[in-house]
Amino acid sequence: MSFPLKGFRVLDLTNVLSGPFCCHQLAHFGAEVIKVENPKGGDLARQLGADPELVKRGMGISYLAQNAGKRSVTIDFKHPEGKEIFRTLVKSAHVVVENFRPGVMDRLGIGYKDLLEVNPRLVYCAITGFGQDGPLAARPAYDQIIQGMSGVMSITGAPDTAPYRVGYPVADTVGGLTAAFAVAAALAQPDRTGGTYLDVSMLASTMVSMGWAMSNMLIAKKEPAPMGNENITASPSGAFKTGSGLLNISANKQEQFEALCRTVGRPDLYTDERFHERHARLKNRYELRDELEQALAARGADEWCDLLNDVDVPSGPVYLVSQALAQPQIAERGMVGEFRNVPGVDRDLHLVRTGVKIDGNDPSVDFPPRTLGADTVDILHELGLDDDRIERLRTAKAI
Repeated sequence: MSFPLKGFRVLDLTNVLSGPFCCHQLAHFGAEVIKVENPKGGDLARQLGADPELVKRGMGISYLAQNAGKRSVTIDFKHPEGKEIFRTLVKSAHVVVENFRPGVMDRLGIGYKDLLEVNPRLVYCAITGFGQDGPLAARPAYDQIIQGMSGVMSITGAPDTAPYRVGYPVADTVGGLTAAFAVAAALAQPDRTGGTYLDVSMLASTMVSMGWAMSNMLIAKKEPAPMGNENITASPSGAFKTGSGLLNISANKQEQFEALCRTVGRPDLYTDERFHERHARLKNRYELRDELEQALAARGADEWCDLLNDVDVPSGPVYLVSQALAQPQIAERGMVGEFRNVPGVDRDLHLVRTGVKIDGNDPSVDFPPRTLGADTVDILHELGLDDDRIERLRTAKAI
């Protein structure tokens, strides 16, 4: 298959999630990604994850999740010779991605302006919690902090349980996707002659992803509120109790609502004045839910799911993660990649890909996540260093 980013070299200086997730996407689309890590432990994500044995090996699951397809080189940025090696590596690169706090790279002497001196067309992407300027720029930020400050937590959960944190690091992930999009856009600019500085704020990226909630506040001056599993724009639309398990139903159109009522044996509901048209259903959503759940108690979620989809009423079961991964749809679409007997892990490894197909094919990478510094010698040889110089650098702890 044709990889859109083939031929571009990306230096991934990032840690934990937002930056590694960004570069993981770029690797799957064909970029050569070199992960530049500190010799003293590398990416903190190597020490995180649900498998203690892998954590001890420096191959924690949090690291494995978004570092396939990246070569690993270790360089100490605080060592003068380490900085020089990094500058040499930058000469061969198209992109640098980092997620340090603002000013860290400048203080080390390898910030954007410093690196432009060795690579005038460099795309430099800095991912931070709040951006490079503004009153909060210097603050540290983790996913939960951003979830709270973006408004995400305020609308997550039910009215009596919110605010709730979203169950996965959504702010880190959205920040990483925003950064990957920005990098790809910068590389696609046909008339670019100088460098490009990309300032990605996790806070801003997350708020942008909240489109409807933000627009309701900005345009209608209506403060978004937590609604649990209800849909703010339609009813009946949400998670409903059945005779066995929860079922998501989205009967957003009038014809879908009428088909739902007929299928569950309650055609009287769509002639009931409380529910006969869209705004009436929104006003009386909880009464409608009670009526429907009484009817849905006659069968289980899987059976109702088939019956409703057969009459074009969108519905689906509420799965555990294990059940979601076991779906034939996921297997047939090739979303999960496999690596055999991975070094440092000593077992087979299954990892999700991108969720995108290109001309019917799955973007993929050729090799699994690397052990710390696994490619240092090879990469330094490619830069023209001989074995004696590499050994001196190792002895000096510059690499």
